[in-house]
Amino acid sequence: QVQLVESGGGLVQPGGSLRLSCAVSGSISSIDVMSWYRPAPGKERELVAAITSGGNTNYADFVKGRFTISRDNARNTVHLQMNSLKPEDTAVYYCKAFIRTTRWSSGSFYWGQGTQVTVSS
Repeated sequence: QVQLVESGGGLVQPGGSLRLSCAVSGSISSIDVMSWYRPAPGKERELVAAITSGGNTNYADFVKGRFTISRDNARNTVHLQMNSLKPEDTAVYYCKAFIRTTRWSSGSFYWGQGTQVTVSS
């Protein structure tokens, strides 16, 4: 069984910082893209940031210059450094990863349970 477990959420004042982490465990052969999502009006979830196994990154416009995504391939972990946080960043942040459980499997997307980020004074 594959599990994604997020951590690092909490309450922070506007302008503050948080660092989210997502650790993947279980029967894993390889992990391709890892990403962070959050709920959005009119959508189930919207992309916040993504990173490939090779380190290429992609960010939503609303976090560019404030958030940084990184990953530790040896530890099957992805991080999201969140700086200059705004009240509108308040949300549950979900980790998502494309994982192959065996060398020959086609792979699937897996989601974590989410971690709450609250930005408030």
